[in-house]
Amino acid sequence: MKASDFFALPASLAPFSAAFLPDATPWDWLKQIAPVLAAHHFDQPMLKVPRGVHVEGFVYLHPTVTLPHTATIIGPAWIGADTEIRPGAFIRGNVIVGEHCVLGNACEFKNCLLMNRVQTPHFNYVGDSILGNGAHFGAGVICSNVRLDQKHVTIALPGGVVVDTGLKKFGAIVGDFAEVGCNAVLQPGTMLGPRSLVMPLTAFGGVLPPATIAHSRQQLSTLPRRD
Repeated sequence: MKASDFFALPASLAPFSAAFLPDATPWDWLKQIAPVLAAHHFDQPMLKVPRGVHVEGFVYLHPTVTLPHTATIIGPAWIGADTEIRPGAFIRGNVIVGEHCVLGNACEFKNCLLMNRVQTPHFNYVGDSILGNGAHFGAGVICSNVRLDQKHVTIALPGGVVVDTGLKKFGAIVGDFAEVGCNAVLQPGTMLGPRSLVMPLTAFGGVLPPATIAHSRQQLSTLPRRD
């Protein structure tokens, strides 16, 4: 299983291309986020930020980034061109974002890589995860990144082989143009292939092949009111 099976690093993130090799596993990419930011020279001038935006540590904001009146950005973080950060966004370290992305209201981002045109517009948690080009989260989507038993996150590959990623914190790998519906939960170590789709209110874990839909049907019943 290679990173190139899920996404291609866009040209906008060329400064980091040496760390994200297409033949590496996607979870190896996850391990590279912190080191590549630690080695990056944050020598560009800082974008003037509104009074209500708190910026701390090493942060790069492209001059075309749209900032709200309230947000918190804790470095190291690198935010690319024409990305929109919305009110209440919380970016808390080791975050790389490409071009034309939306980091939505009351969303939290931590140790993650977002490629071009990623949409996380409302109430999302994106931790220890990688979202490919054009990936989209509906409102309330959560990337769960720690197992309840606190053990290493494992991946069950096609064919029954189980791989220990060596990571205790590992959210989701979301392929190019994959979509996740409102209030879905992606369990630790979820792998969504390109153009796959997880339906709303679905708790999904495991590997979803490309261009495949995951859904769960609930039994709905109605009762008359008694008052």
